[in-house]
Amino acid sequence: MAIFKRNGEKLEYDQSQDLFLEKLYGSLAGRCLLKLLTQPVITELGGAFMNSSLSKGQINSFVEKNNIDMNLYESQDYHSYNDFFTRTIKDGVRHIDMDEKVLIAPCDSKLTVYPIEDTLQLKIKNSVYTIEDLLMSPSLADEYRGGLCLVFRLTVDDYHHYHFIDDGTADKDHFIKGVFHTVNPIASDYYPIYKTNSRSYTVLHTKHFGDVVQMEVGAMMVGKITNLNKKTFKRGEEKGYFEFGGSTVVLFIKKDIVDIDEDILNISKNEDEVRVLMGERIGTLK
Repeated sequence: MAIFKRNGEKLEYDQSQDLFLEKLYGSLAGRCLLKLLTQPVITELGGAFMNSSLSKGQINSFVEKNNIDMNLYESQDYHSYNDFFTRTIKDGVRHIDMDEKVLIAPCDSKLTVYPIEDTLQLKIKNSVYTIEDLLMSPSLADEYRGGLCLVFRLTVDDYHHYHFIDDGTADKDHFIKGVFHTVNPIASDYYPIYKTNSRSYTVLHTKHFGDVVQMEVGAMMVGKITNLNKKTFKRGEEKGYFEFGGSTVVLFIKKDIVDIDEDILNISKNEDEVRVLMGERIGTLK
């Protein structure tokens, strides 16, 4: 998988995290360690540490390693690593396209677009899902067949708040608890595990794009999804944010609603990703 800018230029990025995860999932020792790390008591301790002042020492080295421009964010004294991770971007830094015919990106991320076909399998955070697996609702999944699935992968250096793509009203949030266990801890097969990430989805009744499902997928360990639970919303308003851990936003859009921009479609054909920023145009109404 490669990451590209909108102009087609390939982006270089640190692959050490991806390689580390492959080693974890691909070995008996790694899977045993993961089984330990995903125990509730361990994740609670990890979350407590990330919310404590003891974690502040990690901030400066993280900013330097990932070349994060802190001038883009509100100036504040961070009390913990999670306080830093959920930092707020300055007003006006992200331009939100307000053209009613334009589909915007809900977050800063790396985007891949997939047609929703019966054979579609999505690899999200080292797990493979069908649409039914993700939603845990075959009837809802059926409504989006023939439509589009947009996967926005956030990495640890991204702005970790996500926003609404249009004006509208929202149904209640549906939270799905993640699970992790090894199917065959002795086998040498690649990814011989069963794992699903915690995730939350909302059906958004949007003014211009019909009913859109927006889903947030959390990280394996201490990642947490925090939705603001707004029942009415405007284009560009914040929907929620992720705490520590790389995370993913997924949009499901029904058939014959939007045309995704050609540059994004061309890159997505190879399951590569396009770097997008919150509020920028990624498609238009048909």
